[in-house]
Amino acid sequence: MIAEDKCLVAYINEKIASGRAAELVAEGEAYHTSQLAYIAREICSRAEVQVVLLAGPSSSGKTSTSYKLCLELLAQGKQPVALSLDNWFLEQDRLVPDVHGKKDYESVHALDLVQLEHDLSGLIAGEEVAMPTFNFISGKREYNGETLRLKEDTILVIEGIHALNPILSENISPERKYKIYAAPMSHVTLDGERWVPTYVNRLLRRMSRDLRTRGKSPQATIALWPSVIEGEAQWIEPFRSEADAEFDTSMTYELPALRMSVETALQTVPATSPEYATAEQLIYFLGFFEPLEASFVPRTSILREFIGGSQFNVG
Repeated sequence: MIAEDKCLVAYINEKIASGRAAELVAEGEAYHTSQLAYIAREICSRAEVQVVLLAGPSSSGKTSTSYKLCLELLAQGKQPVALSLDNWFLEQDRLVPDVHGKKDYESVHALDLVQLEHDLSGLIAGEEVAMPTFNFISGKREYNGETLRLKEDTILVIEGIHALNPILSENISPERKYKIYAAPMSHVTLDGERWVPTYVNRLLRRMSRDLRTRGKSPQATIALWPSVIEGEAQWIEPFRSEADAEFDTSMTYELPALRMSVETALQTVPATSPEYATAEQLIYFLGFFEPLEASFVPRTSILREFIGGSQFNVG
């Protein structure tokens, strides 16, 4: 990020308006690459590390980050393998309802902790372990013949919102683990006094992905957001201090790109709905930015996890 710039939005808009959007995007991607290269070197400097645990709140870009980190570890001579905790979700009929009687997908107990502990212990012990895939359409965990056995230079990169929760890896010795917290952390200043809160990035990212992959309206995404925040406060933030490193997934160019992705849909939120005020606030923030065409966004960018077109397996 260009944090020292008093009015970052002016810097962003000038780049886009003057035909230097590609330069702006390259700066944002270089910021991520430099962070991840440093983290990869730190991991490799700890000879006993076998498991990297990567967590962060919703729509932080954890999945793309895990793949990009694997590329950096590969460059360091390791053989990384990316795993998603989502594949250890409990089947829907086994989920425990929350206090409101609804199935609680935010709780760490939405994961099959027994099976996860069994599989991780087997991998650390050098065993060949059958790898699950969770089918979100059927709500079932499937086994399709994929197996994994750790080699001497293999590092597991495990991502998920609960990855830093000690209950997931309590049977793995501390020296074998490296923990990362990933989230947008850099604020964009509008005029030196007003700032775009980082939750705006995450909400717009989630909205873009919901529109694209689930046909979910911005109104529906906004309506669910308070419960997402509540779950994060309970299950993610308490363990942030446990991280060995933090990775800022913010990008200088993402709000212009997200404007192209969600602004029109945001304008459909009914004025009579409880979600209208939030929709209007998001439209207000987006209005400060020149729009940026998705064609400028690299296929390896974390933003592609939300706007589509990623070269990684991010849904």
